[in-house]
Amino acid sequence: MNIEYTDEGLADLGRQALNIEIEGLRAQLPRLGVDFARACRICLTCRGRVVVTGMGKSGHIGGKIAATLASTGTPAFFVHPGEASHGDVGMITRDDVVLALSNSGETNEILTIVPAIKRLGVPLITFTGNPESTLAREATVHLHIGVPTEACPLNLAPTASTTASLAVGDALAVALLKARGFTEQDFARSHPAGNLGRRLLLHVSDVMRTGTGIPSVHANTPLAAGLLEVSRKGLGMTAIVDLESHVLGVFTDGDLRRALDHAVDLHTTRMDQVMTHQAKTVRENMLAAEAVHLMETHRITALVVVNAEEKLVGALNVHDLLRAGVV
Repeated sequence: MNIEYTDEGLADLGRQALNIEIEGLRAQLPRLGVDFARACRICLTCRGRVVVTGMGKSGHIGGKIAATLASTGTPAFFVHPGEASHGDVGMITRDDVVLALSNSGETNEILTIVPAIKRLGVPLITFTGNPESTLAREATVHLHIGVPTEACPLNLAPTASTTASLAVGDALAVALLKARGFTEQDFARSHPAGNLGRRLLLHVSDVMRTGTGIPSVHANTPLAAGLLEVSRKGLGMTAIVDLESHVLGVFTDGDLRRALDHAVDLHTTRMDQVMTHQAKTVRENMLAAEAVHLMETHRITALVVVNAEEKLVGALNVHDLLRAGVV
């Protein structure tokens, strides 16, 4: 039967749960000492991967810890302890490290595979809430993650204890990240589809238009033909090049307005007479994010791309960058 609570009463129940979990996290701080450092060093010297395992709620937390480790420079994956005893223990090699999570430290599925881990000579790091447990005694390094009480009022459902395990796992991952000198670029390589990955991995050459998609005309091209090139290529501008494809300038809609203000003849006026001589260009090996910054700084919407010899090799506009997810 449901108990009637006011809105404030329900909110207060939530606050009580959070306060209990906060106290559980505070209990971890004094425990991060020599054993935590030993666990870090074992992972840093590991030539293989960190194999994380746990049962039930600890397994869910273990999966997240493995994912965090893997995305921050420490190769890792999760193995279900039930499956491990039926063949998946073969996924563990002599170069690996095993990280086992069990609040009680007496989880049968994990204890069953401990002898196999021992035979391999693989270091065993354990997170448990009971330093006197079997799993704690079997560990190469044991980290005590016990909490004063669960947030569950019955003190049964894993709540504060799983939060503590997750937090200590994050602490381990962050300590390893910093010790490895892991950078934004390293993180981007692990997250190529994310915003950071696109900003740090995509180069101008990955998004620029090439070949017949590049708008370009020669210096002596009549303005009328130049306008047709701008219209055909759909970038709102065209590059003006010499016979060897060196960029001499650029013609944009702003240049067109200025030309019309001066009532120039579209058929007798040459492109080099109405172009902007100091064209903003980017190199093909620049990060696409740098091209975005250049556009924002100079309030332009398109750029021509040149190689080391200042020859035209591509073009792009803000829509190309939007489609690539850089903007």
